[in-house]
Amino acid sequence: MKKLITIVFILFISSINAQVTFKPGLRAGAAFSTFSNTRSSYKSDFYIGGFGEIKLTRIYALQPEITYSRQGSNNVKTFAGYTNDGEQIVESKNLDIDYVSIAMINKFTFNGFQVQAGPTLDFRTRDNLRYEKSDADLALVVGFGYKVPLTGLTIEARIKKGLIDVIDSDYYSSNDNSDYLFGDYNTNVNFQLGVSYAFGK
Repeated sequence: MKKLITIVFILFISSINAQVTFKPGLRAGAAFSTFSNTRSSYKSDFYIGGFGEIKLTRIYALQPEITYSRQGSNNVKTFAGYTNDGEQIVESKNLDIDYVSIAMINKFTFNGFQVQAGPTLDFRTRDNLRYEKSDADLALVVGFGYKVPLTGLTIEARIKKGLIDVIDSDYYSSNDNSDYLFGDYNTNVNFQLGVSYAFGK
């Protein structure tokens, strides 16, 4: 019995090894982002990066990625003081925050259609925030893709939802106006629509 189990295990490992392939690639596209709990509009920008697709089975691949993403939010309502009559002054600001993201995406492919999901750790590289709460963000990625037959091209759509409060809302709001301008917990929300290309056969 032990010999049979050993033989089955060896055959299983050999089968996996025979299927494992690695393909490097590039990905890029449009990014539409905002901050949660704010009165604002989406900012349109771009993302670009590279990946390595480690295909472990016929339908499953593990895909480490590194991506530069320009994020933020436009027309964010901020408190700017009071008029001589005691009325609040509200201004609109465009807030920018850029990240380099390191992600580990699980990719499942069924007849060319893909389901993509995984965590990402984002490191802030540039911003115009006067005060921020964190130099990094932890986020979850969920998306779908379609691999064009007989090519390395894949069309992708993803949402990346941050888990960490990234804005110091105390600076951008006042105690009597915080509900109108900002909530207490402001996370990144980022939609991505683009393409990826994997090199190799």
